[in-house]
Amino acid sequence: MLILLRNRLHRNVALPTALPAHQPCTSTTPSSLLSSIPHRLRLSLHLNSFHPFFARSASSHRWLERQSKDRFARQARVQGLKSRAAFKLLQINERYRLFRPGQTVVDLGYAPGSWSQVAIDLTKPSGRVLGVDLIPAQPPRGVSTIQGDFLSPDVQDSIRSFLRDPDRGRSLRPQVYSDMGAEHAGDVAIDARMTRSYIDREREGSMSLAVEADEQEVEMMGDIPEERTVDVVLSDMMMNTSGNNFRDHAGSMDLCRSALHFSFDTLKVGGHFVCKFYQGAEDKALEKSLKGLFHKVHREKPESSRSESKESYFVGIKRLAKADRAAVFDAS
Repeated sequence: MLILLRNRLHRNVALPTALPAHQPCTSTTPSSLLSSIPHRLRLSLHLNSFHPFFARSASSHRWLERQSKDRFARQARVQGLKSRAAFKLLQINERYRLFRPGQTVVDLGYAPGSWSQVAIDLTKPSGRVLGVDLIPAQPPRGVSTIQGDFLSPDVQDSIRSFLRDPDRGRSLRPQVYSDMGAEHAGDVAIDARMTRSYIDREREGSMSLAVEADEQEVEMMGDIPEERTVDVVLSDMMMNTSGNNFRDHAGSMDLCRSALHFSFDTLKVGGHFVCKFYQGAEDKALEKSLKGLFHKVHREKPESSRSESKESYFVGIKRLAKADRAAVFDAS
């Protein structure tokens, strides 16, 4: 009886010995072929074909689990921030007070937009933020963007063209007396000032003092290039990591130097600079270059930066009035 069933099975199920010559061999088995294969063998083929899928799912599961336990990721979702990276800039700003209303900020490598989101909020109501990234991304409300490779001379020309117009990218300020006669405009302006809080008036007062100090330093310096219109340069640029620590570190150094060259040409006296880098042997040379352009240079590892990550940040405070290009860049 067993011999009879075995012979019948072999007669009814004929496994093909090879695929047709014109048909490419892929991990997906054609449905016509599957229909003729016994269930147990068919299940084995499925598992072999989709094994990479299961591996990716496990990796995604670990990432989601880490995100669910990450308090900064949770807070970012609750507060409507683009990503947890916003807290890195917020923590740096809490220590060094980089931003004030009305500033011009350039955010290099801005996608997905969390740093630009912080910058536009802290420079309101009349500030402007320009984000630059190769990756297309939906910018935060009020942020202007240029999509392209920052290392391209054409893209840098587009950035400089944007910056030359001091009003480009700024929100239009409302005219509070637009429906009144000109004779009442002064009264309305006084009322508007009186409604501002004590903290707002104090902040504006300290901002004015800081601006006056920067202007005095500029006067001592003499003529400055017209393109120095930027108050803060942010660089969160990073190459795709390769898993090779030396290569990733060297790539981050190249991007930081490119951002520093841009800052040398466009940053105002008294302006600030923040760049992300991967720690390694070359970062001391970059730090030396930064010290040739800024009053103070700090290394920062914000609390919100994961402890296992090799990322860190250089913060350059107050661009010097007089800085020699060769002295700055020969150091690195």
